[in-house]
Amino acid sequence: MGKTKHSGPVSLPKWPDPKLWVSLVPFGADKQKPRHIIDTVKAAWDNRDNLSYAARILTQGVCDGCALGVSGLFDQTLKGPHLCTTRLNVLRLNTMPAIKQEVLHSDIQELQALHSSELRKLGRIPYPVIRRKGERRFRRITWDEALNYTADKMRKLNPKQFGFYLTARGITNESYYAAAKAARYIGTNNIDNASRICHSPSKTALKRSLGIAASSCNYKDWIGTDVLLFFGSVVANNQPVSTKYMYAAKRKGTKIIVINPYHEPSMDRYWVPSIPDSALFGTVLADDVYQVNIGGDIAFMNGIMKHWFEMERVERGTAIDHEFVQKHAAGYEELKQHVRRYEWEVLEESSGITKERMRELAGLLARSKSAVFVWSMGLTQHRFGTDNISQVANLALLRGFIGRQHCGVMPIRGHSGVQGAGEMGADPFSLPGGGFDEKNVKRVEKIWNFSVPKWQGDIVGVSLENALLPDTHERRMKLYYMSGGNFLETMPDPEFVKTCLEAMDVRVHQDIILNTSTLLDAREAVIVLPAMTRYEQPGGGTSTSTERMVYYSPEIEGPRMEEARAEWEIYADLAARFRPDHKERIIWKDAASIRAEIAAAAPDYEGIQHLKKRGDVFQWGGAWLCEGGVCPTDDGKGRLIAIEIPERRKAEGHFYVTSRRGKQFNSMVYSETDPFNGGRRDDVFIRQTNAEALGLREGDAVVVYNRNGLFHGKVKYENMKDHNIALFWPEGNMLFSKGVYESFAGIPEYNAGVIVERAETFHSQKDIRYAEKRLEEMEIDAG
Repeated sequence: MGKTKHSGPVSLPKWPDPKLWVSLVPFGADKQKPRHIIDTVKAAWDNRDNLSYAARILTQGVCDGCALGVSGLFDQTLKGPHLCTTRLNVLRLNTMPAIKQEVLHSDIQELQALHSSELRKLGRIPYPVIRRKGERRFRRITWDEALNYTADKMRKLNPKQFGFYLTARGITNESYYAAAKAARYIGTNNIDNASRICHSPSKTALKRSLGIAASSCNYKDWIGTDVLLFFGSVVANNQPVSTKYMYAAKRKGTKIIVINPYHEPSMDRYWVPSIPDSALFGTVLADDVYQVNIGGDIAFMNGIMKHWFEMERVERGTAIDHEFVQKHAAGYEELKQHVRRYEWEVLEESSGITKERMRELAGLLARSKSAVFVWSMGLTQHRFGTDNISQVANLALLRGFIGRQHCGVMPIRGHSGVQGAGEMGADPFSLPGGGFDEKNVKRVEKIWNFSVPKWQGDIVGVSLENALLPDTHERRMKLYYMSGGNFLETMPDPEFVKTCLEAMDVRVHQDIILNTSTLLDAREAVIVLPAMTRYEQPGGGTSTSTERMVYYSPEIEGPRMEEARAEWEIYADLAARFRPDHKERIIWKDAASIRAEIAAAAPDYEGIQHLKKRGDVFQWGGAWLCEGGVCPTDDGKGRLIAIEIPERRKAEGHFYVTSRRGKQFNSMVYSETDPFNGGRRDDVFIRQTNAEALGLREGDAVVVYNRNGLFHGKVKYENMKDHNIALFWPEGNMLFSKGVYESFAGIPEYNAGVIVERAETFHSQKDIRYAEKRLEEMEIDAG
């Protein structure tokens, strides 16, 4: 780990640079763009009944939106206040009153008729409720009844037949840690978290390539790097404060490169609301955009490396940092031979990028003295997500862009708490402080003073599927305990997920609001438990940002739910009821005592025990992981890994589909219209020439389908890569295959081959096997 400490925030330039302006029309009034002032006014109106409490959350608490890590209104990157619409959108979750009793206890069909956005607006869950099989309404119960029922059911089951899942919004490190310990105390390793469906390949790939499991650098390294490169990451939409960092980088002369199938307008230009000249005239962000095929990133990066090796043949040292590679990387010759054997035609066809364009970016990176590589779910949500990320690590190692200022690899997180989930052990492959290897298991057992089950736990997708196993199977999932999350709106094939959830004997939903999955039936009972937000947690709580900053968020004075409890306390209470003979091993007196234990159990978190007041923060691992090129691997070297180009099964003349986000936070949609492109939630983003070749005009009704499902939408002309389309997530999830997981990290596949057809044509066919025939043709064409 690095020794250099983060040097703190820097200032923005005092004077504007008109060369970066988008338009002289004030506030982009003539452009399709977010209306930040209107959004801010709307947020104030939505929170008008609790305005003072909302203000205290914004000015005193650590943001529970994305993982940039804004404490109050300030961060460790730039001086000055920061506030974004994402944070304002989720604010109401913390300030809303309780659901009215007559609504909470209304007929279940009335509740099931509501969409998630409507359920969200009903208010907070005020007290524990239960709905047994055949009952039409939730019935109020006590905490004792709820937890005793759950513990009694668990005692009757094989520990492999129940499991835990924790989402990421607002959950603290203390809660992750308590859940991880409670699960093992109870006897199960079936515990997983939200990173499984977003950044699990990032952790897995970085571990095998560099020996690390987090961002190697800081946001501050964006500002002054030669090249800032975004792979499949639309930070302007998902982490809006980052546009301020991009603005600062542009002012330092940084070139910003975007690699994405869709030419995202928000990455081209943005009106940063907290920077006066940008708020008025906008800022041009991207210097260049490479529209790669969906799933074509591995070929694209192989193309970059191929050109580097060609440059080296002409003149040694023009592309590869040989001194760095010799000292700090293994596998160079194997990688070189692997990449050189690919023909340019193969790389062009798979990536969708011409040889000339690949050589262009390769040349830019070869001439650059520094670069930061940033990625998100455009790289991870593939069946080859881990290989995607190892390719990024290959680029960084070959150029020596690791372990120093203005260099690094960064999986940018979309949830404020998710980075700490695996580091606290809320993961089937991890324990606090490391993996599930024998050495770490023995170390943690000494700290916890009880034995940890040694069998391998299941990832969340497999846990859901296991609900459909025969009753007698030792892994038939019969009880699932969920802290937040809504698998109906996050996993592929929602109908299949519904079947899985309803096949469980008991489901426990620990949450602050109702969602559509909460209302599904179960074979025996559904229990709903009211959780506190991070701002209500007694003794405060901590969260870990993308750049490994561990922030303390204090308990904030304000209204409280009638019976809501801190999540860490609920997990400890449940475990103690399950096994009361040694409950002193699982009960903590307060949040501070958990932080003290975390410091012992997870050595990287030494210092967390000292966080106790607003503004307290430290960064584990120092400013740069792998500082000086030294990786935390057995030999101190990173691994250059030869990555094969994956097969993309898209029939000629058909399309490959991926998902994108609009105005939403995770699956919580806040507007039916995308502020950046005006898209509606049922729009199919397609290149105009591709649509016209099918006889389609903008606004035409279409059907997008494959063997997984069928999506009804409308054509929207957008600057998509040729024969690639995009649908909003989660609306398009029925097109993605159930049970397809990345082999190393277990992330589901969120991309697929599809047919796009005019709706009238599709529905006018009298032959009931019409769609089946088209699908058979598609598979034959795909080879």
